[in-house]
Amino acid sequence: MKQWICLVLCAAMLICCGCGAKKVQKDDGKIKVVATIFPPYDFAREIGGEYADVSMLLKPGTESHSYDPTPQDMIRIQECDLFLYVGGESDEWVNELLESGDKKPKKVIALMDCVDTVQEKLTEGMEGEEEDEEDEHVWTSPVNADAITRKISEAMCELDTKNAGYFSNNTAAYCRELAALDDAFRKVREEAKRNVLVFGDRFPFRYFADAYDLRYYAAFPGCSSETEPSAATISFLIDKVKEEKIPVVLSIEFSNGKVADTICESTGAKKSTFHSCHNVTQQELDSGASYVSLMQENLRVLREALC
Repeated sequence: MKQWICLVLCAAMLICCGCGAKKVQKDDGKIKVVATIFPPYDFAREIGGEYADVSMLLKPGTESHSYDPTPQDMIRIQECDLFLYVGGESDEWVNELLESGDKKPKKVIALMDCVDTVQEKLTEGMEGEEEDEEDEHVWTSPVNADAITRKISEAMCELDTKNAGYFSNNTAAYCRELAALDDAFRKVREEAKRNVLVFGDRFPFRYFADAYDLRYYAAFPGCSSETEPSAATISFLIDKVKEEKIPVVLSIEFSNGKVADTICESTGAKKSTFHSCHNVTQQELDSGASYVSLMQENLRVLREALC
């Protein structure tokens, strides 16, 4: 708590005194949108196009669960028109920031408020403590991504009525892409030989698995801070891969992949990355990576994993 109070005070001082180095930006008339992580950033830039200034607080290549806002980040939040964040326990600092200062964004959207949430669940063999926590990874289902996109669009249309038609057209086109993505995942699931996935990693895909009726085994639940599972958990996952004749063992982006490597070495399975879309590398960002392109890659991996 003291850390957040200090950050808020620093942000307030920077606003009041200009901090010397802070540049005064000319108002270009565009909506200023700030998002904490990649999915809402990408949704907003798809909607806003040339009439929105969309930025992301999480630096490319950074693991999202280790993010801490800087005083400059807090100023960006306070001065933007629309602020997008996930919500849940990992974003408690947002509530403290919004409640502590006089200057606030014109609109704020928590992704978890846009959809029906579910609780994190420990499956057989998974390590961790059973806690009554909502799963925060709501964007991993394309259906949820559609609902979130529409909420962001509504806010942007209200903030800039002059360009509301432009935003609405972009939203309609983008939601058609998300619907096509959803249809493709459903087709893969319908045509697949099996319906089980094995992750030698955390599992931030509860909404995805629920949407496509997939069973799964993993080392840890989605937001676990653990990185090294016990020998018993690794042994359990190895046995499952052998029993179910699983061809592909999955890990998530920015993981060291060691657990998946161990399972693959013991079973002959192939290791592949299944992207949770929390964040992208700088190279991926520069090359035009998007939520849709990452999920299309997941589609290819899923087809191979369920064959």
